Amino acid sequence: MRRAPTILHLDMDAFYASVEQASKPSLRGKPVVVGGLGPRGVVATASYEARRFGVHSAMPMAQARRLAPNAAYLVPRFTLYRAISGQVMELLGRLSPLVEPLSLDEAFVDLEAGGSAGDSASARAAGERLRADIRAVTGLCGSVGLAGSKMLAKIGSEEAKPDGLVLIEPGTERDLLGPMPVRTLPGVGPATGDHLRRAGMTTVAHLAEAGEDELVRLVGRAHGLSLYRMALGLDERPVVSDRDAKSVSVEDTFDVDLHDRVRVRAEVERLAERCVRRLREAGRSGRTVVLKVRRYDFSTLTRSETLRGPTDDAAVVREAAGRLLEAVDTTGGVRLLGVGVTGLADFTQEDLFAQSGTGATEAPLPLPDEPAAASERVPPPVGPAEASETARGERRFPAGHDVRHAVHGPGWVQGSGARRVTVRFEQPGSPVGRVRTFWLDDPALELSDPLPLVPEGR
Repeated sequence: MRRAPTILHLDMDAFYASVEQASKPSLRGKPVVVGGLGPRGVVATASYEARRFGVHSAMPMAQARRLAPNAAYLVPRFTLYRAISGQVMELLGRLSPLVEPLSLDEAFVDLEAGGSAGDSASARAAGERLRADIRAVTGLCGSVGLAGSKMLAKIGSEEAKPDGLVLIEPGTERDLLGPMPVRTLPGVGPATGDHLRRAGMTTVAHLAEAGEDELVRLVGRAHGLSLYRMALGLDERPVVSDRDAKSVSVEDTFDVDLHDRVRVRAEVERLAERCVRRLREAGRSGRTVVLKVRRYDFSTLTRSETLRGPTDDAAVVREAAGRLLEAVDTTGGVRLLGVGVTGLADFTQEDLFAQSGTGATEAPLPLPDEPAAASERVPPPVGPAEASETARGERRFPAGHDVRHAVHGPGWVQGSGARRVTVRFEQPGSPVGRVRTFWLDDPALELSDPLPLVPEGR
């Protein structure tokens, strides 16, 4: 534990939804829900306006629509989210060389390591300056927690939401934590929380009073020791900047189970192509190809094949994934497919003939990148090139994506169906725009790249 609150935790407020509101003037101040829009879709992020209706992340989209029928429901635009996340992470890097990203919208920063702060006053000033810089560069709001440990800094940012800053002075940890519910502590989920409640422990103070031995008896040695230390506000974990990716993967959950073997093979090949694009964007190559198949009964199979050397060749990954698929029975139907590459390297195997000799392993390997549950939450990243056509060659305009019309200029897709596309013509910083509807095959209408949230020169 530090004697000064020089560990900062930043959490961007309702990140995906806030980005959509910032890019679409007509949605500002209105309920917005981002996630998978199909029958099996799940909410990724809900704006604070939508949360007032009870909508929250990880909720089935069908339930969200019942709670907030008039909200705007949008498909995620990960290309844009990653770009804005990059801007935020660059600002964090100016504060310190020790930045530990946890996700696109969340990170720890060691202010002391960067010389940005050495006491409470300078830490608060650095936090306020960061929030102002984020707003100036991205137009978005972030909440900041400052404390002498990572656990307390994260709790501080939660207390600061939305758009605030909370500084926890070292020495006040137990007084702050005492009245908080046990679920506040990291690692205390619904099951553990319910178990502790039945034992009469509902607040963090109850855990501290119970003592180490009682907690070990209730939840086991490892978890009990950890809980007791956290209840006392003790956390010695350092901010670690080296969080190098171990894999690259993509996956799709289908609205209707796939039964056609030819269609399944085509989807696997498409996923392999997307996976390699992400691999190349990261400047990496990989040696092991992994296939993930979730069947109609929710059983999940993974198969892997290790090449003789690392590759970023789409044909090699596509063929390896196809070979792995041959060993999987999909006759009952497939609800999810994923393709990943592990064993990452910073170089590519030059000897192409080396890829032809491979060693397949029957032992199931996890498909890294995201937990299985996350694949149900949102559709995969969709860029303009991918989103413009369906597998049948029809043009596709996902709700919320950017478009440009030859006459009317930039706008975004408000909805589509019955071979029509409804577009609202507005852009970041503009007044609320007008709505027009076009035929799906109108040659003047095309998907486009997102516009910056803050126009240059502002």
